[in-house]
Amino acid sequence: MKELRRPALLENHPGLLFGLKSCDDWRPRFHSHAREVCWQQRASTAARALTAAPPAPSPEKEASKADAWSSTRIPKSINEISNGENILGFGANLSADHPGYNDEEYKRRRMQIVELAKQHVPGQPVPYVEYTPAETAVWGEVLTKLEKLYPDFACKQFLDTFSLFNFRPDRVPQLQDMSEVLQQRTGWTIRPVAGLLHPRDFLNGLAFRTFHSTQYIRHGSNPMYTPEPDICHELLGHVPMLADPAFADMAYSIGLASLGASKEDCWHLTKLYWYTVEFGVIKEGEQLKAFGAGILSSFGELEWFQHGKGDQRPVFEPLDPFGKLTKMSYKDGFQKKYYVADSFEDLSAKIKEYATYLHNKNKVTSLDLSILQ
Repeated sequence: MKELRRPALLENHPGLLFGLKSCDDWRPRFHSHAREVCWQQRASTAARALTAAPPAPSPEKEASKADAWSSTRIPKSINEISNGENILGFGANLSADHPGYNDEEYKRRRMQIVELAKQHVPGQPVPYVEYTPAETAVWGEVLTKLEKLYPDFACKQFLDTFSLFNFRPDRVPQLQDMSEVLQQRTGWTIRPVAGLLHPRDFLNGLAFRTFHSTQYIRHGSNPMYTPEPDICHELLGHVPMLADPAFADMAYSIGLASLGASKEDCWHLTKLYWYTVEFGVIKEGEQLKAFGAGILSSFGELEWFQHGKGDQRPVFEPLDPFGKLTKMSYKDGFQKKYYVADSFEDLSAKIKEYATYLHNKNKVTSLDLSILQ
């Protein structure tokens, strides 16, 4: 397979990678039900749409995005991380290949939900969204299909925490309710976001035990496909794992490592996040189980990472935060390589060691970290 080179636009806007997660639910189909092609083939299309979509972004906003990538300023509180201004994609603006692109009613609905997120103030309850019967039906279809696969493919920690949230097919959960469970379990909170955050902003948020989540839902014309993160992915992929103390500590360590990180180090942390929180795999005895949200929210990726397809099989390697990580696979189908953790405690210890290395390298002091609120 020809090695994929990162498009120049993604070099400048790598935050696209945080939202466009490899998931068969998010793939178009060629022929009626032939081989699935990963969302990442659409990254360049989405990126072009983002840069071309009117109204043109102001120079100030473009400068803000560039500053977010280059700036090593350490936020002192979650209030210093915007959840609506420094958005790189999607939100209320849809790319031409989005199933809802020509659906004006759907776009108006998304705009309503996006505006709720923009108005949210940290520390206040997450805005309530009254999901429609059609939106609830989409949620129910996705939940019903995925939860049948979890007993065989999901890690023990995911299975242990999944029941805490009382997911039901006839009700789309509210982020505030989910956030309250996380707050009690691990001290984490959920903050609504208007679209795709820049990686530095997103990773910095983890250092405040805050997970930025979308509230809008995929288009109803194809419940098993979306080119972006939506509430189905956030709730079924991310939320249960954040209720596990060891996993939550690991994610927090990635956030701490991002504080004051250089552009190059932040990009490496982006990949570290990708291969853990999004596509992480863990050993359970002689078996490998999924803990990454990009696997857990994808029925196709769940089956692929365990069984492969035909004579094709993914590659599994031990995860070393200090080591060179494979280029993120945002094209050509499912992930070709997964990195395996022995345990969350071991993984968290390794990431903490890496965070200490980065802080020393980038001259981030204990005083800098002690004043975080």
